[in-house]
Amino acid sequence: MFWLLASLAYLLGSLSFAIVLSRLSGSPDPRACGSGNAGATNMLRLAGRKLAILTLLGDLCKGLLPVLIASLVGLNEQQQAWIGLCAVVGHLFPLYFRFRGGKGVATAAGVLLGLYPPAALLAISAWLLTFYLTRTSSLAALIATPLALPLLAWREPEALLPMSVLTVLIVWRHRGNLRDLFAGRERHF
Repeated sequence: MFWLLASLAYLLGSLSFAIVLSRLSGSPDPRACGSGNAGATNMLRLAGRKLAILTLLGDLCKGLLPVLIASLVGLNEQQQAWIGLCAVVGHLFPLYFRFRGGKGVATAAGVLLGLYPPAALLAISAWLLTFYLTRTSSLAALIATPLALPLLAWREPEALLPMSVLTVLIVWRHRGNLRDLFAGRERHF
């Protein structure tokens, strides 16, 4: 059951709501315009608030749903976390879109929400506060994602290894943003 759910999580994660919604609405491909990222923040820039919210909710749910299903079928917390990671990997490297996806932040938030809601609330609060203070989505993600790890280590240690891998992947996907942040040329809202 674990491998079946991990495969399904990857396939679900590969469904990029930013790309699908941009095609359905006639908006520009988010991978070719704006920041080049297939995620909610770039959709806000390119297609407006409504499509950005739909993208955010879709990406969040595709991280949450596999974890909830894994829990319902009786898989342990570590297995649930690995399955959630598969959904994020699908978002980062989507099978259906030539492996060019987003940065995984909303999908990771969905995974955290399914695994341990207090960690998700901590990460979301940190993201919102950082974004409010800096108006920089990438910086908010780079602060919020690793911030959940100590809480997971304390309350859900079985999920720590897969969630640490998830954090490394998200930071790695933001490496261009890190360069821009250090150079003072990162995009702000």
